[in-house]
Amino acid sequence: MTDSAGAPRTFVRGRWMAIDLGDRRVGVAISDPTGTIASPAGFIERRPGKRPPLMALLARAEELEALAFVVGLALDGNGDDTPRALEARRMAEELRTRTGHPAYLVDERFTTAQALRAIAEMEGSTRGRKGDVDALAATMLLQHALRSHELQEAALTATPTPEADPGA
Repeated sequence: MTDSAGAPRTFVRGRWMAIDLGDRRVGVAISDPTGTIASPAGFIERRPGKRPPLMALLARAEELEALAFVVGLALDGNGDDTPRALEARRMAEELRTRTGHPAYLVDERFTTAQALRAIAEMEGSTRGRKGDVDALAATMLLQHALRSHELQEAALTATPTPEADPGA
C-alpha cells in the first residue's frame, strides 16, 4: 500500500473510505471507527466519458466522517498503469490535497470478480444490482487494505527497539 504522494506511511485510526472507480458508477465503502471492518456505502453514478465525481465523493467522505482514503488502482496483467490507473492516481492526489487526509492506492484488479463470485456463492443475482456489485468490490478493496495496514502496524509494534532488546 502506497501513499499517493509517496510520503512515509502513517497509521490512521478512524474511518477509512474506499473508492472503486468504474465507467458508469463509483463504488464506495467505509470502515468502522476503529478502521477494522469494511462495509458497503453505496455507489455514485458517473456519466460515461466524464471525469470522476470528485465533489460527490468529497461530500460522501464528509458525511461518512472519513479520515483516510483507499483508491482502487486498475493495473493491467503485467502490473502496469492503465488509463483508469492514471485517473485513480489523480483522484487520490485530489482527495489528499483537498482534505489533508492520506490517500492510499491499492491494486484492485480482481475486486469486481471477487464480488461477483461472492454473490454467486450466496446464490444471489446481480441483475439490476450493478451498483451493489460496485459497492461490494469497494468493500473488498477496503478490507484488503485494512488488513494490510493492520499487519504492517503489528509488524512495527512487534519490532524490538534497541533499548528494548537486551541482546543489542
